[in-house]
Amino acid sequence: MLRRQDVGHRVVVRRIVGVSRDRPLFTDALGELVALTETDLTLATAKGPLRVPLKDVHRAKRVPPARRPPAADVVALELAANDGWPAPVQARLGAWILRAAGNWTGRANSALAVGDPDRTLEAAIDAVEQWYADRGQQALINTPMPLAAPVNATLDERGWTARPLTLVQTARVAALLESPPSRAGLPTVELADSPADDWYAMVADHKGTLPATARRILTGVPESVFAHVRDAQGELLAVARGAVTGPDRWLGVSLLQTAPAARRQGLGAHVLRALAQWAVQQRSPRAYLQVEERNTAAVALYRKLGFSTHHTYLTREAPH
Repeated sequence: MLRRQDVGHRVVVRRIVGVSRDRPLFTDALGELVALTETDLTLATAKGPLRVPLKDVHRAKRVPPARRPPAADVVALELAANDGWPAPVQARLGAWILRAAGNWTGRANSALAVGDPDRTLEAAIDAVEQWYADRGQQALINTPMPLAAPVNATLDERGWTARPLTLVQTARVAALLESPPSRAGLPTVELADSPADDWYAMVADHKGTLPATARRILTGVPESVFAHVRDAQGELLAVARGAVTGPDRWLGVSLLQTAPAARRQGLGAHVLRALAQWAVQQRSPRAYLQVEERNTAAVALYRKLGFSTHHTYLTREAPH
């Protein structure tokens, strides 16, 4: 049977799915173990998340990992992403990064658990909890997998819960430019050095009220651009943000959104191509984005455009 230490690793689970002629019927599921409780387990499979009650598990074991990027590449991308979404308050705990931004987004208000915290895991988690308590915030820890599997196991033992699995996906900028528009006559994508008021308003419709810290995050990257598409009457149809960070000059794509009445017209891909064209001018060879695995429509769009999962992470929440 699986143990807490297996969280973050690739496993195969044989489960009971029915009975025929008084004999159980089995099926196998393969994926990354992202949660294990006293009652069930959750796998991140190629078809999406799968929750399996432990009473239905006949057999389960860890299996060799699929091909993964080197650990150093995961750390480098996580650090580039941190620079691309810069929390206004940051501190170090060894190599871990503690981040606070008035509770606006999990990314900017969580400890990034990559590298050595320069103390035992128990002491590191104690320090994280105290740091956030001093700021009146619930402690959160981002755990890139499988690098942070030991962290996840320790958090499980301490009763921390997990938010939905996030996919960190990457693509070649050149590949984004190779995808032809889904239809002709789309409005021009305009790129601005700073967001307009209605750009902020569309983001707020999705992310909630934008405090001052949110605007500091969004405009806090020197090499950034704010894309928008308007109709003939000047109404905003779609927005996105691009930011280039890190020694490898990653293009970070975030806040890609389309107005409800303008969806399914190819505007999302249209905006991504415009950001890719800008990235070429910035000498950025690769792009990344972060998307929850359960957002199947967005994942399908990104796959069609050439994105694939580089690694995953869980945002863990301290008990209240």
